[in-house]
Amino acid sequence: MKRLRIAYGRLAQETNALSPVSTTLEDFRRAVLMEGDEVARAASRTGEEAPGFMKNAELSGFVRAAERAKKRHGVEVETIPTLSAWAIPAGPLERPAFDELLGRLLARLRAAGPVDGVFLSLHGALGVQGLRDPESVILEAVREATGGKPVTVTQDFHANLTERRVRSAEAIVAYRTNPHRDHATVGAEAGDILIRTLLGKVRPTNAWRSLPMLLGGGTTLDVLPPFLGLYARMANMRRNPKILATSVYGCHLWNDDPDLGWSAHVTTDGDRDLAERTADDLAERLWAMRTQMPPPFSSVEDAIAEARGARIARKLGVVVFADASDVVSAGSTGENTRILAALLGEGADLVSYVPLRDPEIVGRLWDVPVGETVTVTVGGKLDPKTNESLVVTGRVLRAQRMLALGRMVVLDLGPVKLVLTELAAFSVKPAFYADLGLPILDADVVVVKNFFPFRIFYLPYARRTIYVKTKGITDFDASYALTFTDPMHPRDEVLDWRPADRRRRGIAIAPSPSLAAASGIL
Repeated sequence: MKRLRIAYGRLAQETNALSPVSTTLEDFRRAVLMEGDEVARAASRTGEEAPGFMKNAELSGFVRAAERAKKRHGVEVETIPTLSAWAIPAGPLERPAFDELLGRLLARLRAAGPVDGVFLSLHGALGVQGLRDPESVILEAVREATGGKPVTVTQDFHANLTERRVRSAEAIVAYRTNPHRDHATVGAEAGDILIRTLLGKVRPTNAWRSLPMLLGGGTTLDVLPPFLGLYARMANMRRNPKILATSVYGCHLWNDDPDLGWSAHVTTDGDRDLAERTADDLAERLWAMRTQMPPPFSSVEDAIAEARGARIARKLGVVVFADASDVVSAGSTGENTRILAALLGEGADLVSYVPLRDPEIVGRLWDVPVGETVTVTVGGKLDPKTNESLVVTGRVLRAQRMLALGRMVVLDLGPVKLVLTELAAFSVKPAFYADLGLPILDADVVVVKNFFPFRIFYLPYARRTIYVKTKGITDFDASYALTFTDPMHPRDEVLDWRPADRRRRGIAIAPSPSLAAASGIL
């Protein structure tokens, strides 16, 4: 029986170019940084791929595809674990840290000896200080280290696709859910494409389109229009056995690539015309969504009034405030105090849980006895140009250390229970509060600094969700301050996506007849 050797690994983060808080190697150590056999154990059926965050993700999916290859394709696949590195979103990764992580990945690849192919889990919106398009750098280095062996890749829906990346991979497969919950499924799909490619059963042929578009698609949730219909259309496309993968990307708004934008990518089995037609179809469908903007977000005052009036929702569960201006899972600092201030004032009749990052105050309060009353100034220290500080007085309820979030201190401010974190205020799961002795159902309002994933984890508790806009670096219009090569919808008026797309894909744009005549070409 034929035998394949396939290496696999991850180097991923969603990076916010507007954040002044750099990402360091230590941030990966606190979250996910594994090598060799530790990666294999984490991706096994009994392992936990991202401890504290997710059990099964892309690497687990790839390993399952490899395990099924004997039955499906008549081949034994030896899987070779290399590196798994993931960090909570923040500002750009320090260049020495990136070089260190990439060096470890390449060293593991070289130590593995000859391999037939490589599977990689990337994010697609990684930012590195002084380096453009780091994911393409990773792919090119991996191909060089393996002598040009085939590579397939998974990416987040919020990835930014580039010509270099498309050229460097046999196939790139994106999540098709938002909130994202198909990590393992997508990993298995990309792994299966790689296995079939290595066996000569398919010949991946790619086509892609890039749109000068920042926003659109309504909520972008896969369970609601317009994406519900788009993903159904994509599933129908994949019923064609010649179409191996279809992906669309909504990009990460706060990525500073000058060619940022939404994109579509299609992989077929050797059919160039089909790939181009399908990519064009998907691009047109994305462009048609451009006027369907995200729903307007509430002011904090309106959100408090709505929560106060939602008596049944509060009785049966909780009202969740999503702090859209300070989304930690999109790389914000997590120290915006505006919702906290409003809840302490206008929302004093509501029991509320609020997260806030303030390493200075956590350090000061760490050894303060439980029950002692303190007055401290919180917030506005990491990004004082964006966030305001706030003076609060309350009792110390608890001090506790958590794996990826560092030291945490809970202050009882009366109706508000304030969770101060040393590191990221990553309040995506109810366990963030419950593990600190704050039962979710004891609250009227629970604040999260997250856009989408919290909806899955808070499903048993959230009876109403309100997105709140104050002011911060994850406001949708905050990205308008970045520099782009092309006019970008909706910041600028853009009548046609194709000129920018052709330039980004390296396709020469034919001059118009009038311009050609004026230039003496005709």
